Amino acid sequence: MSSLLVGRDTGDGVAPAIERAPSVCLLDGPYVMDDERRLPVPEGSERLLVFVALRNGHAVSRRKVAGTLWPSVPDDRAAGNLRTALWRLRCSGIEILEADRHTLWLRFGTRIDVAAVEQWAGRLVDGTAGPDDVSLRRFHPAAIELLPGWYDDWVVFERERLRQRLLHALEALSRRLADEGRFGEAVEAAMTAIDIDPLRESAQRSLILVHLCEGNLAEARRAYLQYARRLRAELGVAPSAQLIGLVRPWIH
Repeated sequence: MSSLLVGRDTGDGVAPAIERAPSVCLLDGPYVMDDERRLPVPEGSERLLVFVALRNGHAVSRRKVAGTLWPSVPDDRAAGNLRTALWRLRCSGIEILEADRHTLWLRFGTRIDVAAVEQWAGRLVDGTAGPDDVSLRRFHPAAIELLPGWYDDWVVFERERLRQRLLHALEALSRRLADEGRFGEAVEAAMTAIDIDPLRESAQRSLILVHLCEGNLAEARRAYLQYARRLRAELGVAPSAQLIGLVRPWIH
């Protein structure tokens, strides 16, 4: 999995040279890869590293970090906890968080796997995807359930935001693949989205449209009827008029 280079530059307009840039791995993590070494993150510092990493290289105020990660203690105690978490990171050999009196940021050139996945999804959604992007191999299943077992409000928000981004990306990928005549891959992309959220109508529509584009009318009909039955059984509703209109000639 490629990673996106992030971090703040030196402020003089000249980016420093990047040699063996470290990677923050949140998918199947968190951990840090540095010079081919896997560095475990100290338990007391995990939330700090993840919180800053999820800012995708943007600096964040120390007060915001401390208040978010330790909301139930006085401000001076939260600030002390932040200093301790930073110290533990450095003692473990993870020296990718930079700080001044007011802000924290990732060292320039640090790679973040989640940022790379999100950038890939963004290019598909906004129509700027290049040839290398048009492949389901770029999708990382672990990104759908970011940091499982973490229930902090800010993690839950980021998890759902990334999940929605990826679902839209898979649907866009299916359309792009179908436009290129790569119907088998288009079906797989749509079915990946359906596997994530079986009741999501836009994902079902993507699959049905691929079948129709390929001329597989029976497959389109079957996919629609399976979805309609499931929707009725689980939610007690029918598909939208738009979807019904799409398949009307073949459902009776």
